[in-house]
Amino acid sequence: MSTLIEPRVFTAPDEDDLKAAYDRDGFVILADAIDADLVAALNDDAARICRGELGEVGAAPPGAAAAASTDELLRQFLCIHQPHKISAAARTALHAPRVVDVVTTVIGPNVKAMQSMLFIKSEGKPGQPWHQDEFFIPTRDRSLTAAWIALDDATIENGCLWVLPRSHRDGVLYPDREQDDPTFDCSIEAYDFPWTDEDAVPVQIPAGTAVVFNGYLLHRSLQNSGRRGYRRALTNHYMSAESLLPWQQMPEGVHIGKHDYRDIVMVAGRDPYAYKGVADIARPHSRPDKDGGCDR
Repeated sequence: MSTLIEPRVFTAPDEDDLKAAYDRDGFVILADAIDADLVAALNDDAARICRGELGEVGAAPPGAAAAASTDELLRQFLCIHQPHKISAAARTALHAPRVVDVVTTVIGPNVKAMQSMLFIKSEGKPGQPWHQDEFFIPTRDRSLTAAWIALDDATIENGCLWVLPRSHRDGVLYPDREQDDPTFDCSIEAYDFPWTDEDAVPVQIPAGTAVVFNGYLLHRSLQNSGRRGYRRALTNHYMSAESLLPWQQMPEGVHIGKHDYRDIVMVAGRDPYAYKGVADIARPHSRPDKDGGCDR
């Protein structure tokens, strides 16, 4: 195990050294990011989303509708993108005050979100290989920040997050390649970076705790090898509202310097581009195995 750092758990988002720790290590751990009631509501909505009770979920597994029990149902899903579009609990979590306090501390006063991801990850489900979020969601100013909120106690056995501390500091996107290891879900992995697996730190945290990390931080998760249960987590992605978001396919005829994805949610401050309006583009969908939109 790495001796680079001993991960520190912060209990107050306004602690003076929180931003210093984030800038140095690329991540911070926030205790009690959401309360137990919201954790329970999110897990309840996870089942309702999988049943289709809250609205249509694209690419849902064919056998989901015939599942005999909630447990059988949940085990057919790994990740649902954009749950905040149909789940009141997920929308509440997107604006969680303690998380927003942290992201405004590390990003700035004006913050927008563009994505939520609900991971269910029952035993036997795969992890994600080494990657950087900025590869998948490019920002103009390197402000991309993830809040990974545990909805079950996350442990090494059930596939917790692993990070390579300080791997964000050069602001470099490392080479990527296709991979076919069945214990990893995403088909894309980063490689040829100056760290080894021995440098990685496991982030074992209780439910309700969040890991807030930089978009350039190398991270991965391993397969849930536990004998029962889930490793559910909600990941929300935030960035500076001052930055354009050149995400998703660029519309025909739009100059690359003006491409700005506007399916966003403001969570703090003001939107300098409010005159453009807000779009409703992305729809909730279940990610098929080996789909390229990698993330934990």
